[in-house]
Amino acid sequence: MNPTPRLAAFLLTACSATLLHAQAPAPAAPTAPTAIAARAPSTGSGQGKPDFTKPFWEQSQADRQLVNRLSQEDHQDMLRQLGITKLRPGRNPNAGSTNPPNYDPTKANPFPDWPELMVAKDGTKITTPEQWWQKRRPEIIEDLEREIVGRLPAGVPKVEWEVTETVNTKVGGVPVIARRLVGIVDNSACPEIAVTIKMAVVLPAEASGPVPVLIMFGSAAMPDEPPFRFPGVAEPAAPPSNQQLIQAGWGYVALNPASIQPDNGAGLTSGIIGLTNKGARRTPEQWGALRAWAWGAARALDYLETLPAADAKRVGIEGVSRYGKAALVTLALEPRFAFGLIASSGEGGTKPHRRDFGETVENLAGSGAYHWMAGNFVKYAAEESSFGRKTAHDIPLDAHFRLALCAPRPTFVSYGVPERGDAHWLDAQGSYMATVAAGEAFRLLGVKDVGDPTNYRAALLPSATFGRLDGVLAWRQHDGGHESRSNLSHFLVWANKLIGHTPPPAAAK
Repeated sequence: MNPTPRLAAFLLTACSATLLHAQAPAPAAPTAPTAIAARAPSTGSGQGKPDFTKPFWEQSQADRQLVNRLSQEDHQDMLRQLGITKLRPGRNPNAGSTNPPNYDPTKANPFPDWPELMVAKDGTKITTPEQWWQKRRPEIIEDLEREIVGRLPAGVPKVEWEVTETVNTKVGGVPVIARRLVGIVDNSACPEIAVTIKMAVVLPAEASGPVPVLIMFGSAAMPDEPPFRFPGVAEPAAPPSNQQLIQAGWGYVALNPASIQPDNGAGLTSGIIGLTNKGARRTPEQWGALRAWAWGAARALDYLETLPAADAKRVGIEGVSRYGKAALVTLALEPRFAFGLIASSGEGGTKPHRRDFGETVENLAGSGAYHWMAGNFVKYAAEESSFGRKTAHDIPLDAHFRLALCAPRPTFVSYGVPERGDAHWLDAQGSYMATVAAGEAFRLLGVKDVGDPTNYRAALLPSATFGRLDGVLAWRQHDGGHESRSNLSHFLVWANKLIGHTPPPAAAK
């Protein structure tokens, strides 16, 4: 079964925007954030203004056109700041494309030698955990923040959580206490921009002690509301994720990323990024949406630390697709998270930048996806600029570095199969290679990696449903589509063993 048209459109939205806006003007780069004439509201309350927090598939055609236009304007401002006069277009898989994606494995590795994980910038070989923590890991974080995801600004406002609804109900036959919450971000420094984070916290009502919790990026759905699912994704055969978690004796948080930071370039002057920037446009090193969503997940963890029924030392993060990228950034840069389920994350997640297979750096640098990243990331798609030409080969790190930052915490990399909708575009093969390459860090820190002794250059994607689940770093490609639900039962068995959690007896139906 091929991906549905709606899912294909969702996966390729960033690609299309990139193609439309590969050329940009080249005035002199400003040295300070560009102020805007009118700040765009994050709530859509202004007359004639779209709700930037809505996913694009829920926006009206008129709102989508306005969001696209405002995103293009902001994108061009970033190009001007960087001194870029021309970008290479992203790959376009649509019929008749003159720049289709490469799906030929023999052409997928134009840069086969990736940056050395265990060699410091001064050439020192990293051979001890102390060298990793004191020297190499800080170097990688510096590069990741400066060039890829952006820096967390100083003095980010505090969040005050408010429970707006409490419900005693059942999930999968198990009694639970469900809380709907809003996180009010202090906007006293810029009252024109309001940020209200939305989430639901659901915990077993009759647990004998604090339970592990999985924070899931998607929506803030309560148990009686439809759970988050990307458009066009078929209903998996596996039970709903919230049911699997609760029946295993876990709790969960449903967290709405767009309530933290809108998922478009138009919203960069609103949300938490706009608030910290007082409505001005970003400079190249400032944070993008992935880093902002990770910050928001950490604020959700702050709230869990106040709940005796939640084990705040055993809280993990989960996300699929763009939210899989965000989940990886969260686990890499927010050390309080104990484990992660990183699903179908593709380029900017577990897919190597240096691989030319499906989605590429050029797609993420275009106006449909650049907002996920630091502005500096756009440099690596520059064809003509004041600094010359740059490619993925010039990026100082790659996907295996992001995974390595998660070590030694349990990290589960998940994909589906193209036949069910987890497209070749996402490059599962390349992501597996990165998972193998990241193993050096896990082994150095005294835990088992994915268990494939092959050099990453020759590592071959295991057969679907064959999991490498014996290590702290794990891999499994399920037989479903663009979702993590089909892998959740395997994740729970793996995670329970590593965190020392014993599921309760099966819930009465």
